[in-house]
Amino acid sequence: MANIKSAKKRIRVIDKKTARNIRVKNHIKEAEKAFLAAIEAGNADEAKKAFQHVEKKLMQAAAKGTFHKNTVSRKISRFESKLNALSAK
Repeated sequence: MANIKSAKKRIRVIDKKTARNIRVKNHIKEAEKAFLAAIEAGNADEAKKAFQHVEKKLMQAAAKGTFHKNTVSRKISRFESKLNALSAK
């Protein structure tokens, strides 16, 4: 355990950031699962809405530093490809 006041504060700050990152990642996982479920069901309208939601959540996470921006871009690109493939059918 830290004895210095600034070190104790850093521990508190890190705990808050860790909790926030876990919460954000859980929200993104839920949004991704909803999108993939809509794709599996073949429902284009629902998939489009879910894609917009997951894209927004991913971009917010990238802005806050939870995910790297390139990781987010790659995920969005892959999801958009799936959506376009569904729409083309």
